[in-house]
Amino acid sequence: MTTVEAPASHLRENPFEIARDQLRRVAETFQIDANLVNVLQECKKSVGVSVPVGMDDGSVRVFQGYRVTHNIARGPSKGGIRYHPDVTLDEVKALAMWMTWKCALMGIPFGGAKGGVVCDPKRLSRGELERLTRRFTTEIINEIGPEKDIPAPDVGTTAAVMAWIFDTYSMNKGHSVLGVVTGKPLTIGGSLGREEATARGSLYCIRDVVAKGEFALEGARVVVQGFGNVGSYLAKFLAEDGALVIAVSDSGGGLHNSSGLDMKAVLAHKQETGALEGFRAAEAISNEELLLLECEILAPCALEQVITADNADRVRAKVICEGANGPVTPGADEILEDRGVLILPDILANAGGVVVSYFEWVQGLQEYFWKEEEVNQRLDDIITRAFDATWKLNEERGTGMRMAAYGLAVQRVAEATTTRGIYP
Repeated sequence: MTTVEAPASHLRENPFEIARDQLRRVAETFQIDANLVNVLQECKKSVGVSVPVGMDDGSVRVFQGYRVTHNIARGPSKGGIRYHPDVTLDEVKALAMWMTWKCALMGIPFGGAKGGVVCDPKRLSRGELERLTRRFTTEIINEIGPEKDIPAPDVGTTAAVMAWIFDTYSMNKGHSVLGVVTGKPLTIGGSLGREEATARGSLYCIRDVVAKGEFALEGARVVVQGFGNVGSYLAKFLAEDGALVIAVSDSGGGLHNSSGLDMKAVLAHKQETGALEGFRAAEAISNEELLLLECEILAPCALEQVITADNADRVRAKVICEGANGPVTPGADEILEDRGVLILPDILANAGGVVVSYFEWVQGLQEYFWKEEEVNQRLDDIITRAFDATWKLNEERGTGMRMAAYGLAVQRVAEATTTRGIYP
């Protein structure tokens, strides 16, 4: 039996300390009571589990898994499950806290949660991945539920993984429980529009910035780091809106063409080969170099902490749209804001996924499903309302978009906590 050890993390700073520091700065700016900060800076529950899995070669490997609930003042907790070699407990805690603020900013009745398993899903067979998922679900089965904590896809997980969680939970309960997880395939209670939702949310935010007269989207140069679900759809949508996507990248490296990439051809190449590498109508570029290209819109849609104090002064984008969670560190934030770069913060820019997850949860509870046009319109309404409130507060207080977004969100959770009181 082999225990899987976590490799050295890509994270340069402790993400949970970043999240707590953000909260303290928001509390100071918006005069939130210190006693409430004491409550909000801690996670309600953190569960660590070992996940033994029978491998295809007959061996047994033991993986480490986590599920964290940050806050449930506004409703059951909600958050994705990621499969990645660099997953750590502090990363999961930070992501759970950010989910709390994200749900509050969107005005949906959830608190924040997150989960993760330390593994490389690309190195596991489909059978191994299914056995891992079912065992992990069994280990956390008392922590999740449609009125308690609702998982969803995240980095390294897919609709198929959500289907296995749904089935494992339902088999243990003795009946199908549609609301236990979101991001499911359409055939078993998934929602139309869920797969593209995070990217659509980012698109709607960018359109809202354009409507403020910041720049024209037609011909705007776009750089997208990360070509998974979020980055690939966002690049596709922006190209369809007339933007010029000049660079994209995945974990293996990037492509650059200053005249614009043919996104249909790039997507077809990625689907056919599984990677961006080898696409001929572009030059190869590293992920680090890609972040520094001159452009109107830079969308980091991969992992955390890719723009730091070390490279922020060389970023040449007018707008940064955070498709990933925490891609810009606090030190980079200060440098970018001083340089006049507009940052669309993660809890606003990538909230489309949790909004449509909420829609899926509602549809599952009602067992009544909506048309895709209805899903997208309701998503647009919620994102635009949150954007407008954030923009207004930013203009009134001159705080920057991140501080304005966090200020709105934290105040809403603080108000819910005060209204409910502390039991007993």
